[in-house]
Amino acid sequence: MLRNRTRSPRPRGRRLLAAVTAAAALAGLAAVVTHERSGNGADRSATGDRTLTVATWNMCGVREWNCEGTGGEDAKRGRTERLAAESGARVLFLQETCAADVEAVRASLGASWHAEFRAYTWRGRDGRRTAVRCGAPGRGSAGYALLSAYPLSSVRAVPAPQPAVGVQRGILCAFVAAHDLTVCTAHLTPRGGDLAHPDREFRAGQLKALVDAVPERRTVYGGDLNVDPPGERNPLSRVWPDQPYGTHRECDGTPGPLRPARPTHVSHHKLDYLFTGLPVLGCRVSDTGVSDHRALLIRVDTGTG
Repeated sequence: MLRNRTRSPRPRGRRLLAAVTAAAALAGLAAVVTHERSGNGADRSATGDRTLTVATWNMCGVREWNCEGTGGEDAKRGRTERLAAESGARVLFLQETCAADVEAVRASLGASWHAEFRAYTWRGRDGRRTAVRCGAPGRGSAGYALLSAYPLSSVRAVPAPQPAVGVQRGILCAFVAAHDLTVCTAHLTPRGGDLAHPDREFRAGQLKALVDAVPERRTVYGGDLNVDPPGERNPLSRVWPDQPYGTHRECDGTPGPLRPARPTHVSHHKLDYLFTGLPVLGCRVSDTGVSDHRALLIRVDTGTG
């Protein structure tokens, strides 16, 4: 240190200037080293938390789709807000929602929240496509959405087989840089979804497209997949590819005789899923009271890998 040197000291002003300059240089060097070592991890640490809760919920917002008795738009908006404010969800996958509801919830949660919405389309027998409307005035189109407390980038719709005639649903993916994570919400076509070919099966191709769209590890994906989990009691197990259960963990784990999957639909079937390649810290099913689907929430450790 300067006070231990035997040579004549510098004038005080020069000594102070040198100290400040040296400190600034060291700070700059430390910043460079930190940036080079952290890479994407710097984005994750900026959130102040290495965990993330993701929720998926089919809001049953289209009254004509057997949703007449599931509550009004205000109740559904309020329940979506509570998934964020009370349940801690920072990324939400929404299906059967309305464009106006998504925007209202995003605005209510605050300016830091972001949303990406895609409308369902109806493909007629003449091949023309039109957006599916929510029905009630002012609610806009019906569709599926990503709602996030963090900016969403690299947003893309994933191509997948769709009915020739009828409602065309979809898969929507995005990147959450704050957690170095790819997220995808999906809504798959149920049996009989193609009015021109009622026996045609789409879920196998759609599931494959969904799995192929995500990385092996840093991902959370799922949604309303409109099919029961694979197993001896499910005649539609054939629609499931080797993944996702072979590569990723589902929120509820791998179902089996000793641990059946918890139902997420009023029909007592599990139709809603969340898969991840990250460590799972918790999983729960929440009855919202304003939909025929329950919400599914997963908490993951995003600070690993």
